[in-house]
Amino acid sequence: MGNSNNREILEGLFGGGKLKLSAEQEYQLRAEDYVMEMPQSGERIVGRERMRAFQEAYPNPPDAELRRIVGEGDVFVMEAISDYGNEVAFVANIVEFRDGKIVRETRYYASPFDAPEWRRQWVEPIS
Repeated sequence: MGNSNNREILEGLFGGGKLKLSAEQEYQLRAEDYVMEMPQSGERIVGRERMRAFQEAYPNPPDAELRRIVGEGDVFVMEAISDYGNEVAFVANIVEFRDGKIVRETRYYASPFDAPEWRRQWVEPIS
């Protein structure tokens, strides 16, 4: 699988492309030895079976807005905004592929905060 196929997979997984994947299609795109880590909460999911069970048990999955994807070959970084209804999180996800399958993800989540007053003279707001 080439660079564009890996990018299309990410767009399908995270809603940014013409292709929106079902849970079964997502499952098929993950390697059997898939690992997903969330360092901020100290959690790791090992194996695509566990990831599927995690997704099926998720009580209220967020809506995600894909901001951008950068990378090439087998390593990409995806940025998104996840809306959980009562809170928003900015997401950075490092995704690694092997033989056209997602083998590893490392997801970082950050809550928005108000910028300190002292630096306003040098910055402009992001919309």
